[in-house]
Amino acid sequence: MSNHRLFRLPRPQWMNSWNTRTAGVYSAGALFSLGFFFFIDAATYSHSAKNGSDVHINFVDWVPGICSALGMLVINSIEKTRLSGDSFYSGSSSGVAWKARLVLFLGFALMAGGLAGSVTVLVLKYVVPEYPFTTLYFGIANVIANGLIMLR
Repeated sequence: MSNHRLFRLPRPQWMNSWNTRTAGVYSAGALFSLGFFFFIDAATYSHSAKNGSDVHINFVDWVPGICSALGMLVINSIEKTRLSGDSFYSGSSSGVAWKARLVLFLGFALMAGGLAGSVTVLVLKYVVPEYPFTTLYFGIANVIANGLIMLR
């Protein structure tokens, strides 16, 4: 077993397969698009004539999704090779690794903030006023969308 591994458990061989990576890429795209489908479905339903309430999706509901999508873009824009490199004790390094790690942390913070924001919108806007389920669906779809984008 290699000394450069983080955990002692061996990695299964099927995880190194090209087909597994391809399936992972397609499933990540499917989760991302399914997340946005849930939110856009709720947004269009909230402004349709079938919506029987006065509550509609407005900009406050869009902010968590925007944060999650931006966080996902930030995380995917960093090259994996940039994360390993400089040690904290070498004085002659350019500091690319710690900058990449900082940007990666900010991307994860944006995604976590988007998910937390969608739960906050769900509770404060839809659960506390005790709206019926047809209106509560707008907040639930927001949480599902941000969860799927983050899970992506």
